[in-house]
Amino acid sequence: MNLRLLLFITFTLIQTQAFAQARIQGKVLDEKGLPLPGANVQLKGSFDGATSEQDGTYQFETSLTGEQVLIFKFLGFKTQELTISLDQNALKIQPIRLIEEITDMNAVTISAGAMEASDASKSVILKPLDIVTTPSAMGDIMGAFQTLPGTSTVGNDGRLFVRGGDASEVGIYIDGMRVGNAYGTTTGNVPTRTRFNPNLFKGTFFSTGGYSAEYGQALSSALALNTKDLSVRSQGDLSVMSIGGGYSHTLANEKQSITASANYFNLGPYQGLIKQEIDFDSAPHGWDMELAAQKKVGENGLLKVMARTESGGMSLWQPLPGTENKVLVDLKNDYTYAQANWRTALKNDWIVFAGISYSKNFDNLAYDSLIIERKSELAHFKGTATKDFSDRLSAKFGAEHFIHPYAEKLVKEGWERDFDDHETYLFTEWDYYLNKDLVFRGGLRAGTSTVSEEKWLDPRFSVAYQLSDKGQLSFAAGSFHQLPVENFRVLNTDLENSESNHLILNYLFSKEGFTFRAETFYKSYDQLVTFEGLPDSPEGLKNDGSGYAKGIDFFFRDRETFKNTDYWITYSFVDSKRSFNQYKTEVQPSFAPKHNLSVVVKHFIVPLNSQIGASFSYNDGYSYTDPNLDNTEMNAKTKSFQNLSLSWSYLPKPNLIIHLACTNVLGRDNVFGYTFSPKTNTEGVFASIPQGQVAPRFLFLGIFLTLSKDKTANNLNNL
Repeated sequence: MNLRLLLFITFTLIQTQAFAQARIQGKVLDEKGLPLPGANVQLKGSFDGATSEQDGTYQFETSLTGEQVLIFKFLGFKTQELTISLDQNALKIQPIRLIEEITDMNAVTISAGAMEASDASKSVILKPLDIVTTPSAMGDIMGAFQTLPGTSTVGNDGRLFVRGGDASEVGIYIDGMRVGNAYGTTTGNVPTRTRFNPNLFKGTFFSTGGYSAEYGQALSSALALNTKDLSVRSQGDLSVMSIGGGYSHTLANEKQSITASANYFNLGPYQGLIKQEIDFDSAPHGWDMELAAQKKVGENGLLKVMARTESGGMSLWQPLPGTENKVLVDLKNDYTYAQANWRTALKNDWIVFAGISYSKNFDNLAYDSLIIERKSELAHFKGTATKDFSDRLSAKFGAEHFIHPYAEKLVKEGWERDFDDHETYLFTEWDYYLNKDLVFRGGLRAGTSTVSEEKWLDPRFSVAYQLSDKGQLSFAAGSFHQLPVENFRVLNTDLENSESNHLILNYLFSKEGFTFRAETFYKSYDQLVTFEGLPDSPEGLKNDGSGYAKGIDFFFRDRETFKNTDYWITYSFVDSKRSFNQYKTEVQPSFAPKHNLSVVVKHFIVPLNSQIGASFSYNDGYSYTDPNLDNTEMNAKTKSFQNLSLSWSYLPKPNLIIHLACTNVLGRDNVFGYTFSPKTNTEGVFASIPQGQVAPRFLFLGIFLTLSKDKTANNLNNL
């Protein structure tokens, strides 16, 4: 009897349990309504759940009752919760759409007009190490970027020329702060260099147009240099070079670091050994001292301070076309730059930045008996706040103010002219990810100038779409303003902004070891400055010029096909015409060759601890006006520019680097234009002098020794 009762009770309980089981079923989809197989569906606080099938459906049973929470999880998507009531035997859930989680690693990035050189970006084009190991660059940042698409090599200048624009159309920034007079002052046909050592920077953002609303006062390009955060170790770096030497010392710990350096160069001994095409009375020479410090502030803050001072000069005999006479040109330059910036992350996903910078440039130029002094200063105050409202929406807000005094003085005559401009800007930029494959960016930049008494507003827009795992398409458009260069503004303070409108379409394919980039663009120019007379004595300056630039760029980099070999190939076609300066008609500028080709190859010889490199640059020549032909402007063109450079880097010890490089190995006689006599000679011909290279070749030898506790660090640790 007891056994029968026990069996009855057990059977009853089993039946009750069976009837208490509730079946839950439904479907998991993505944002586009497509099935999401493999999603985890589970009741919160229990082990009851299931995994979605290939068609996104799921079903499972549970003995739980009452109000419960159903959790939906899938890697790469946001977790979603749904409150349900288990008061029935079967419950059919409406299809759940999971929202994809967007991160820096899986989201599309806007690449139209944008090229990054860093170790962090997934769309990186060059790394910092590439800058110093490009043979033709000779360690100059601009020399390395001249191998990238959209740029033109102007060998007797050395600055960066981008897509039909002159060098003044490129804005240069360090940690977001504008740098005044970023290039060393030069004269004649002696090319200049950037003043700053590439070892300072952890990465570079180079834009060929359509750039962020954060940057302004540049018609063609923004080049943003980002300094290192905390240095990784304490070390000393000694350099002995064929043109001079220097020493840098770094002290570092987990919370702060400081680097101080001093350098001296003098091309006199070098030029005494190798004949120069230019008759130097005093070879280019100079010294510099630099300080860079970083300190962690609070839990998330970082303070950076940087200061640089330098002095240099040169003098040379400049020939006059059509005569045997020469004029002595003597240049002395003093330069100072300092900045401090602070960045921190606050609560609620706010990131704030505050910075201040100051640059001062002083030139003393003697041209025969004429002595000119030029002083330019630029103070920059800036603050930004960035907010991630979600993983799909972020915004940046910013304000900045510039104080820009400039003065010119004829010393003997006692004549002086100057201006003191105050410029104020407000800007904002918003990024919205519709999904990980599609992002929109919109920005506005407003500005005012006290000297020109002008106000302006620049709208900018970009969009990028991921075509596949490796390929994406980007488009950018925007309006850009730039006040005229200082030597024009000081003559006519009523000059207003020049304007350019950009349209850029870009395709980028990137996978491990390979990068391919194609970009087509169109730029319009309005309100360009024109004048009567010659550039060194302009009259009647006004905003009366216009023009355009259009073309296409290609870039291919391969680090996989050939063992221990890295190479990239760049081709740019630029069709540019503009009426500007002294030109009455729209002409092809001398600084904008139509066809530009660059090839860089680096091969690592592991057994010899060596890297050999080669770079080749080509363009189809520079336009110029030959008065002996006809009255047409820009009626002639030089022969093509060609430059083959080679380099060899050798590490005999872990802390010792020997670097040897030679530009224009084949000794090609590159000509960049001609200077003509203002009058004809007895034969009715305008005599001319070619504007050529300083020397057929330039040879550089550098020995870099690093001193550290473990004796394994070298100068490459700074990159």
